[in-house]
Amino acid sequence: MIDFDEELKKFQPSMEIDDAEDAIYNRDLTDMMDILQEMLRESGN
Repeated sequence: MIDFDEELKKFQPSMEIDDAEDAIYNRDLTDMMDILQEMLRESGN
């Protein structure tokens, strides 16, 4: 039977996960508000 407490003590996060988190959080993604602001700017000209 699996001893979950022992398994949790051995747990170490994967380095690939850390790299993926950095890539995701460091991206400047366009969201709906950016699109709407750009549309308003273009329609005002």
